[in-house]
Amino acid sequence: MSDKKKKVVFSGMRPTGPLHLGHMAGALQNWIRLQDEYDCYYSIVTWHGFSSEYQNPQVIRNFAYEYAAGWLSVGLDPNKSVIFVQSEVKEHAELHLLLSMIIPLPWLQRVPTFKEMQREVTDKDLNTYGFLGYPVLQTADIILYKGNAVPVGEDQAYHLELAREITRRFNRLYGEIFPEPQILLTEVPKLAGTDGRKMSNSLHNAIYLTDPPDEIRKKISPMVTDTRRKRKTDPGVPEDCPVFTLHKAFVEKEKREELAKGCRTAGIGCLECKNVLIEKLIETLTPLQEKRREFDKKPQKVWDTIEEGNRKARETAQKTMEEVREAIGL
Repeated sequence: MSDKKKKVVFSGMRPTGPLHLGHMAGALQNWIRLQDEYDCYYSIVTWHGFSSEYQNPQVIRNFAYEYAAGWLSVGLDPNKSVIFVQSEVKEHAELHLLLSMIIPLPWLQRVPTFKEMQREVTDKDLNTYGFLGYPVLQTADIILYKGNAVPVGEDQAYHLELAREITRRFNRLYGEIFPEPQILLTEVPKLAGTDGRKMSNSLHNAIYLTDPPDEIRKKISPMVTDTRRKRKTDPGVPEDCPVFTLHKAFVEKEKREELAKGCRTAGIGCLECKNVLIEKLIETLTPLQEKRREFDKKPQKVWDTIEEGNRKARETAQKTMEEVREAIGL
C-alpha cells in the first residue's frame, strides 16, 4: 500500500458459508487483478453476516478464518491489499449509525434485494432493521476508506447507486468529506449451482473451493442440462444450459466454443461436456487446495495477516472519523 496516489477500491464478503466457485469467479479473480492497480481494502464483513446469522453467530468467526485463508490461497497479497475483519474496526459501526440518521426510510424500502432475499431464504427471519439497513452499513464500509470505486456486477449496481445517493446527501449536509464511489462494473458470471439456481450458500447448492475431486464429480455429474437434450442425438442451446455457465467461467474460450458447437449439433453428449468441466475444475482447484493446506498447518500466519490488516484499516478509519466528527460538530 505504498503508492498513495492510487485510487481506492473497497469490497467485501459475508462470512456465512464456505467459499465456493461463485465467490471465485464473481469476485476473487477480479480482486487479484485490481490489487496491482488500486489501493485495495478487502473486508470480511462480519456485521453483514450477522444480519442474517444472528441466531447462529458462532459460525461467523469460524468463517472469518476460512475466508482469509481462502483469499490468500487464491492469490490475494497482503503486501498489496489490506485484508481485514469489519467488526474489528469499530468506526464502521459509528459511521453506519451517523448515516442511518440522515437516510430517508423510503430509500431502503425500495431496495429490491430486501424482498427478494426474504422470498428466497425461507429458513431465516430477515424481517429485521439490521437487514433492512444493510445498504447503509455497506455505504459506511466503502466511504470510511474514501473508496473511489467498488467492483460489482450489474445485479449489485443498484446498491452502489444508493451508496452514491447517501454520500451525496451527507456531503450536502456537512461538506465535501467523501468522494462519490464509482461503479467499477465487472462481468460477474451468474454461476448455476447444482440445482440450476444461482450458486449460493443460502440455497445449499454450491461447489466449494475445498471440495476434493470425487466430490466435484459427484456434484457436477447429475446436474440438469438444457432440457431440449433428452437424448444425445438432440441438439441443444448452450446458453440455456446451467452447466455451461460454469464452462464460461472456468474453461478456456477455444475449448468452450468447441463444446458449444458440439452441443448445438448434437456432436457430443452432456456427460462428455460435463467431464471436460470436471477435469478443468479439478485442475484449477488442486493447487489452491495445496496452498490452503499449507496455511492450515500454520493458522497463526493467517491470523497475523488479519491482525495486520485490521491495524492498517483502523489507522485509515480513525483519520476519516476525525474528519466526520469535526464536520458534523460532534
